[in-house]
Amino acid sequence: MDRPQGTRPGRNAFRCFATESLSEIAVLVNSCGGKMGHAVAEAAVKRGLTLIPYSFTGNREEGNIVSCEGVRVELREPEEWDATLEDVKKMYPNFIVVDYTLPAAVNGNANYYAKNKLPFVMGTTGGDRDMLMSTARDSGVYAVIAPQMGKQVVALQASIEDMATRFPGAFSGYKLKVVESHQSSKVDTSGTAKAIVSSFKKLGLDFDESKIEKVRHRVEQHERMGVPVEYVDGHAFHTYTLTSPDDTVCIEFKHNVCGRSIYAQGTIDAVIFLSDRIRAGADKKIYNMFDVLESGKMT
Repeated sequence: MDRPQGTRPGRNAFRCFATESLSEIAVLVNSCGGKMGHAVAEAAVKRGLTLIPYSFTGNREEGNIVSCEGVRVELREPEEWDATLEDVKKMYPNFIVVDYTLPAAVNGNANYYAKNKLPFVMGTTGGDRDMLMSTARDSGVYAVIAPQMGKQVVALQASIEDMATRFPGAFSGYKLKVVESHQSSKVDTSGTAKAIVSSFKKLGLDFDESKIEKVRHRVEQHERMGVPVEYVDGHAFHTYTLTSPDDTVCIEFKHNVCGRSIYAQGTIDAVIFLSDRIRAGADKKIYNMFDVLESGKMT
């Protein structure tokens, strides 16, 4: 049974890697015209991976070609995907797909990757996550699927999950308030917030995901959440407040991220990790960022 991002493997569970030059790892980053996809594509080039000069997209409103650290990437619409895929397979027989598209496209894209036996890293949040996991598992493809790619935030998430495992019910009776702020283009509730709430519930907190407060207005993000003006179009500020029944104790967990580099770097770590697992012929096929952290395969 595949382990969700909320449980951890044993220490050193993934310490053995097949070695390869980073330039041998070819990556197809979809939606390079989007901010997150573009950031990942540039991070791939900077880390020495081979960026495939094509990108699957839902539309080309942003143009036909984008430049990613000097690599000209052609954007291809759905009706062009099949033909482009055949060309890519011939030129890069062992490539990995990275998906940073839209929540509404998650399941359709996963179906496409599964049908074509393409290993993938799914960084897009939203969609039907149970269906996503089922699609990947049933297809037999290798994949890293995680709502959060920022390694340091994942480490915090793992720590809270460990606390929940070791001290279940420790916060029984406490009240929980969750506020998350992201750029206005993020339409769904943060998958990271949902995952951390799941851990808090194991600690005894009674909280429904529908109560997670989303802040998407620029003025409120700056004035209330403290987001620097230059990052209102690219940030992730989360605050989890736990208050005792009599309001005499207040404990806060907070992680504030400006920009996208933390996610881009974590995504490239996931690609390298997945490439190693494929080359090693690992029996386990579906992974998350806890697995990547445990492997130590990061820079």
